[in-house]
Amino acid sequence: MSRIGKHPVAVPAGVTVTIDGNTVKVKGPRGELTRRLHPDMKVALADGAITVSRPSDESNHKALHGLSRTLVANMVEGVTKGYKKQLEIVGVGYKAEVRPYGLQLALGFSHAIEYKSPEGIKLSAPLPTQIIIEGANKEIVGQVAAELRSLRPPEPYKGKGIKYAGEQIRRKAGKAGGK
Repeated sequence: MSRIGKHPVAVPAGVTVTIDGNTVKVKGPRGELTRRLHPDMKVALADGAITVSRPSDESNHKALHGLSRTLVANMVEGVTKGYKKQLEIVGVGYKAEVRPYGLQLALGFSHAIEYKSPEGIKLSAPLPTQIIIEGANKEIVGQVAAELRSLRPPEPYKGKGIKYAGEQIRRKAGKAGGK
C-alpha cells in the first residue's frame, strides 16, 4: 500500500466535491478546480473524505496512487487556503508595477517587459522589488513564479535578477584584479 495514497483526503466545510468517473471537481471559497485523473485510479467520496484506490501492486499503479491522492489533496487545499509564492527583485532600477493585465517589469533591458497574468492568478507588488503570486491551483502558481524568474534569473557575481523569497544565490568571486 502506498504510504501517501492510503490516507483519505478530508473535505472541509464549505467545499463541495463532485466525482464523475475519473474527473474530480472541487468547489470552495477560493474558486473551482477540475482535474481528470488516470483511468486506472478509482476515486470515491464517502463520509466527508475522498479516497483513491489502485487496481494492482504494479510499480506504475503504486506511483499513480500516491500522485493521484496528492493532486486531489492539493485541489482541496487550493480552494480552501490557496497557494502563494513570493519573488524578490534585486538590482538597481529593477522593479515591478501592477497593471490591469498583469505586471510590467523593468529588468535592465532596453524595454519594459509586460507579463500577462493567467486566469485564476492574482499578481501583486506591495513593494517595487517584491512580487506576490496567489491562486487556487498549485501547479499554475508555481509555473507563473518560474516564468517570472526566468525573465531575469539571478546572476552569480552580483546576485542581480529575480529570485524566490529566501533563495540563496551561490556567489562567485569575480576577477582577481592585480598588477
